[in-house]
Amino acid sequence: MTRLAATCLALLLVPVLAAAADVPVRVRILKGSRQGPAQVDPRLEDLKKQLGKLAYVKWEQVNERRLTMADTKTQFVDLPGGEHVGLTLQEVRGDTVTFEVALAQRNTMSRLTIAKGQRIVHQVSSEKGGAAYFVTVHAWP
Repeated sequence: MTRLAATCLALLLVPVLAAAADVPVRVRILKGSRQGPAQVDPRLEDLKKQLGKLAYVKWEQVNERRLTMADTKTQFVDLPGGEHVGLTLQEVRGDTVTFEVALAQRNTMSRLTIAKGQRIVHQVSSEKGGAAYFVTVHAWP
């Protein structure tokens, strides 16, 4: 009877444990430009300090998605021009997550680890005409 109770309890907890591994993520695609007057899109106010450390002077948000990431399931965010950024949750350890950011069209992949409350800003396109695209990822926004 004890073994049966333990098995039933384990089966009931499986969905709860799986749901706990899901991580809400805010993903934004940004366009940074070296040309024009210094300007930051008002929607990027929370990133202003971080963006100010980069060589680009004009920042615009071009896309935003809110995702619920589960272990090793890749989700895609569109870039202007038809390319896609693949974002995969690789690992969750307490308040720290590791993501894989990949662009199949360019055959590139990066692994990035962030803690709760932190954001990453990662360039995902080559610079053309003084501008490039970036992805920013914020887990548990």
